[in-house]
Amino acid sequence: MAKGYGNRGMSMGGMGGGMNMNMIKQAQKMQQEMLRMQQELETKEFQGTAGGGVVTATVTGKRDLKSVVIDPDAVDPDDVEMLQDMIVAAVNSALKAAEDDAGSAMQKLTGGMNLPF
Repeated sequence: MAKGYGNRGMSMGGMGGGMNMNMIKQAQKMQQEMLRMQQELETKEFQGTAGGGVVTATVTGKRDLKSVVIDPDAVDPDDVEMLQDMIVAAVNSALKAAEDDAGSAMQKLTGGMNLPF
């Protein structure tokens, strides 16, 4: 009796194992695609502007600030606060562009599945 019980267990385990291997292969493929996509995103640069283009910020896909370009006409010694606000707005705009691109790439990879990453 114990022998027959063991055979049933192996038979069911074998069928389930086959389905699990397929799922594992799919997960590994998705993981490789995510890694490739992440590496690709990290090499990209994103720009954001503020003040009608008088301040431009460039960030990398790693979300590092690479540069800030300020039109000399935007520099008013009597209104430094406005310039500071435009710099913050331009940097935030560039970071948002990087984030949106990463989200779009992830959406393509997951096919619209609502995964927790």
